[in-house]
Amino acid sequence: MIPVRGYAARSATAPLAPFDFRCRDPGPKDVLIDILYCGICHSDLHLVRNDWGRSIYPMVPGHEIVGRIVEKGKRVRRFKKGDLAAVGCFVDSCRKCSNCKDGLQQYCTDGLVLTYNSYEKDGKTVTRGGYSTKIVVDEDYVLKVPPKLPLERVAPLLCAGITTYSPLRYWKIGKGHKVGVLGLGGLGHMAVKFASAFGAKVTVLSGSPSKQRDAKRMGAADFALTRNAEKMKTLSNHFDFIIDTVSAGHDLDFYLGLLRTNGVMICVGLPSGEEQLSPFNLVLGRRSIAGSLIGGLPETQEMLDYCGRHNITADVEVIPIQQVNQAYERMLKSDVRYRFVIDLASLK
Repeated sequence: MIPVRGYAARSATAPLAPFDFRCRDPGPKDVLIDILYCGICHSDLHLVRNDWGRSIYPMVPGHEIVGRIVEKGKRVRRFKKGDLAAVGCFVDSCRKCSNCKDGLQQYCTDGLVLTYNSYEKDGKTVTRGGYSTKIVVDEDYVLKVPPKLPLERVAPLLCAGITTYSPLRYWKIGKGHKVGVLGLGGLGHMAVKFASAFGAKVTVLSGSPSKQRDAKRMGAADFALTRNAEKMKTLSNHFDFIIDTVSAGHDLDFYLGLLRTNGVMICVGLPSGEEQLSPFNLVLGRRSIAGSLIGGLPETQEMLDYCGRHNITADVEVIPIQQVNQAYERMLKSDVRYRFVIDLASLK
């Protein structure tokens, strides 16, 4: 067993604090990754505070992981020692269901193993995430990092990036489409970058006027302050798609009214409460509301390769792990531009 240093939450009300644990030795198909950077996702906060009622303590969060391979099993073929590597939101799956066979492991119906707050295949070993110095993962669930991109800005692509890339690709969003991005945070800023890179005309819908300049810099053609009633009125029946990235409670009906006939609102943010929705906004415009998770392994690698070719990365604020609790408090206030990333050198 390999000794690992990390930070963990021991209960829903306890701050994250130093936590030493051990991970398994690499098996024949495993790689041992020395973690360099790990992004902080809003879902980390939800899980640490048990907002979704399924948290396992002590919990070492983190599923936006970039590091370097320091050891590999005898049967590992895709990686060599010294390679850069990335790990996203899951580290295994059943490998047998139709979704797994189609490269949609994120929708595995019989055994998805999340990077943290989950159980390994033995059903009793709790998975620990990237707020730590090392992780062991089967090579089939590890991704290649494009060369030359700054690693700290690559880490959030493993969740925030793929969470927005995947629905844009699934719905074939691109040139000729009018896209609203609701919320300019960790997810929203990546949605703007990808949708504009794909050729769509992007409007950012935000409650923060200070983000207008950033929205334009990232590729948005327009910016609408959501509390500006006159501006919002001009956007009624306007969008082909809305990417809803908001992780706090909000009025879905209001934003559905901004969709054109046959428009689709795609929810990628996960509020902790139950949102209310009237069927009238759907029926009267043949509108749809849909959800999308991250991507499977093939699509996540495709996304990373696309980012490498087009120099797309996340806007980040790098912190030492000792500041993680303050980062959580700032996240609650939307006080981050646009993703916190932990430099794990601070733990070594």
